Amino acid sequence: MPLGAPLMRAHFPRAWLDVNREPYELDPRMFDGDVPSYANVRSLRVAGGLGTIARVVSENVEIYAEPIPVAQALHRIETIYKPYHEMLRRTLAATHERFGYCVLVDCHSMPSSVGRCPAGPAPTSCWATATAPAARRNLGSGLFDPHRRRLCASPATSPMPAASSPSITAAPGRGMHALQIEINRGLYMNERTLAAECGL
Repeated sequence: MPLGAPLMRAHFPRAWLDVNREPYELDPRMFDGDVPSYANVRSLRVAGGLGTIARVVSENVEIYAEPIPVAQALHRIETIYKPYHEMLRRTLAATHERFGYCVLVDCHSMPSSVGRCPAGPAPTSCWATATAPAARRNLGSGLFDPHRRRLCASPATSPMPAASSPSITAAPGRGMHALQIEINRGLYMNERTLAAECGL
C-alpha cells in the first residue's frame, strides 16, 4: 500500500453473508434449530429481513424456500465473517500505525428508487455513516461526486441505513474514522437488464 490506500473487496454476495452487520444479527424464523442466546434477533435490520444472513432480496422476495440449518449460518460467520473482519482490523491498524490516522471508506450501491432526501429527489450518492471530521467529508464529496450531483451529505438525512462495519471500526478519538458511501446504481447500470451504462 505505497499510497496508504489498501483495498479490500468481498468475493461473496451480501445476500449470502453480510459482513456489514453485527456478527449475529439472525432472524430465528429463517433457521432450522435454535439461534445462539447471544444473537441479536430484534434489530431493525433483522425485522426488515436484512440481518447477517439475509432473508429477503429486493422487493421483499424471500431467498429461501424453507428454513436453513442454523449450523450453516454459524459456519458462514466463523469461516467468512470473522476472518474478513480480522483482516479489516489488521489493515486499518497497519495504515493507522504508518500515518497516525486512517479513514475507512466503506463503498456500497443503492437502487435509484431508494427514495428522496428531504431536500429533493433521490441522491446520486450519500453518506450513511460519517465519523470523519467535516474536512474529510468535504474531501470525500470532491472525490466521489466532483460535479456535486445531489449529494446527500448528512447521515441524518440519508435514505440508506448505516452499516455496522464503519461503526465497529471507527474510533475518532484515536484518529480512526469511517465513511459509508452509497452510490446510486442508475449512474452506472441499467437496473432492469443489469447492463453497464456510464452516466457519470
